[in-house]
Amino acid sequence: QVQVVESGGGLVQAGGSLRLSCAASGSIFSIGAMGWYRQAPGKQRDLVAAITSGGSTKYADSVKGRFTISRDNAKNTVYLQMNSLKPEDTAVYYCNVEVRAAPIMTATMDLLTNIMDYWGQGTQVTVSS
Repeated sequence: QVQVVESGGGLVQAGGSLRLSCAASGSIFSIGAMGWYRQAPGKQRDLVAAITSGGSTKYADSVKGRFTISRDNAKNTVYLQMNSLKPEDTAVYYCNVEVRAAPIMTATMDLLTNIMDYWGQGTQVTVSS
């Protein structure tokens, strides 16, 4: 089984900073993309930032220039550095990890890999005005 655990959330004043961490563990052959999503009360869960296994990043327009996503492949961990926080950043932040199973070879000698998404339980980020 695979476990995904986030940490680093909390209460911070507007303009402050927080660093979120997310570590994946368990039956993992390799990890593909990793990302952070957030969900405020009454709203849908939206992508905040994502990073591929090669290090390419993508950010929501609302956080560009303020948030930075990074990863440590050796530790199966992804981070989200959040600076210049605003009250509208208040939400539960969820980590998502693409986990690759060990590849198998078919009778025609083609390699097949199964990929599944795993979610953390979420960590609350509250920004006061």
